[in-house]
Amino acid sequence: MFGCKYAIKLMKEKGGSIVNVSSRSGVVGIPGAVAYAWSKAAIRNHTKSVALHCAENGYKIRFNSVHPATIMTPMWDAMLGEGEQRQQIIEDVEFGIPLGHFGEPIDVVYGILYLASNESKYVTGTELTIDGGILAGSEAKPRK
Repeated sequence: MFGCKYAIKLMKEKGGSIVNVSSRSGVVGIPGAVAYAWSKAAIRNHTKSVALHCAENGYKIRFNSVHPATIMTPMWDAMLGEGEQRQQIIEDVEFGIPLGHFGEPIDVVYGILYLASNESKYVTGTELTIDGGILAGSEAKPRK
């Protein structure tokens, strides 16, 4: 919130793009991580609100957010465990991902680069989900 507040002051004359990082957890409920999901949902709504604020005031600042999920980062280490158990949990998680595998940090970077670039000059207040298709409805994926 404060980052956006001060960035607007600095950028409102020349314009630019701000990309906030949220999570898929900000789009769906996560019973085991209520505070985390709540904070990510707040980023989602805040991004849309400041995007509209800037548009209404004629500031040439675009605000968008990315919502990654199942990206293989150290954040997953505690959940995945070690050894054979780790491999089994990875396979179980990947079964629920329509593309069939964890994403890599570079996948999120590419999304952020697009939203920060001039190629997205007509995009503001949107959210880019980077989740291998999970939110598209992976629950219907048949088991092999």
